[in-house]
Amino acid sequence: MPKKRFLYIALPVFVGIITWQVWQIATEKEVKPLTKTWEKAVPHQQIPKGLASLSAAQCGACHQQHYKEWQHSTHAHAWTDLQFQAELKKESSPYLCINCHIPLQNQQEFIVTGLVEGDIYQPIKTKNPHFDRDLQQEGINCASCHVRDNVVIGTIGSTKAPHATKKDPVFLSEKLCISCHNANAVVTPTLVCTFETGDEWKAGPYYGQKTCVSCHLEPIEREIVKGFGKRLSHLHYFAGSGIPKRKGAKTKGLNGMTFAPSKLQKTYKTGQEIAYQITLKNEYAGHRLPSGDPERFYGISLVLMDEQGKIVAQKNDRIGEKWEWWPTAKKLSDNNLNPKEARTFELKYTPTQKQKLTLHAQVTKNRLDKKSADYNKLGDEYPLFITVFDEKHNFEVK
Repeated sequence: MPKKRFLYIALPVFVGIITWQVWQIATEKEVKPLTKTWEKAVPHQQIPKGLASLSAAQCGACHQQHYKEWQHSTHAHAWTDLQFQAELKKESSPYLCINCHIPLQNQQEFIVTGLVEGDIYQPIKTKNPHFDRDLQQEGINCASCHVRDNVVIGTIGSTKAPHATKKDPVFLSEKLCISCHNANAVVTPTLVCTFETGDEWKAGPYYGQKTCVSCHLEPIEREIVKGFGKRLSHLHYFAGSGIPKRKGAKTKGLNGMTFAPSKLQKTYKTGQEIAYQITLKNEYAGHRLPSGDPERFYGISLVLMDEQGKIVAQKNDRIGEKWEWWPTAKKLSDNNLNPKEARTFELKYTPTQKQKLTLHAQVTKNRLDKKSADYNKLGDEYPLFITVFDEKHNFEVK
């Protein structure tokens, strides 16, 4: 009797196990490896001999000027950027977006080893035992570019450094910049990564003459470490748009655009046409303007007002891309300025009466528009633009 009882109990359990295993095999999905550069982080980095951590603050103990400059850079806020954090919270945001904003595996809470059926929304994750939350907050820090395989990579390879070093100027060339600043792919029908600055530079007039480093890491003669004498160095502001990430924050910007406004007379006659022009030229940038994030744009505002502040004529223009993101991501238009390209904007007005007038010409460099900022619930602490040209002209119609 006990044997039969065991059989009655064991048989269904045994059948259940087999059935579960068959079901598991039948429903098992293929896990595909990570193949694209933006799908994976820089593998875990050991702390080079002579250093206590991979933090920028650690580097700043000796490289004081570099550290101060980096603190004002967009790189330093790559993770804490309010817009980026708002995007991360969306259900449509895949894991891989973080790989450019916190590129070191040490900065990431999970290690991604593959994708179920190649689906970016089904990453195979394991807890990262070496996750450093403080390091994560530093975004793109010194180690992001300068630490690989247990050494600090530089362009000189100094033997006087108190830490392990390696000379590799090719690694620290524009190739490293483009690894993030040239991500162009249709990730999903509604998610497009369209950062084409590297391609724009390669197609432009400065290719082979200037690189990302030439402009965005301006060369300078100075001491790398206090007391070690001057030599060739580079500013580490990583100067870009110049739009701060927080209200009141200091940042360094580059302005590849030049502005050529026309002159206005002091007096005009009734019935005489008043014409004001301003020409914007992408004079210095080796890439298009704007470049990078497709939401960036230049705003051109020409406003003519009377003595009471009433607008009698105005013209608003825009340089930038326009996209439709739903139901399928699609570029609607693109009038970005190519390197060396110029474009003229004009306001015309013919007065019918005697009056005193003021023309206000303004050009802004915008990170994104107000509608997108409101959608992402970005408050007043997040600057949307900076003014790069601003002038007023007063004249009279007699």
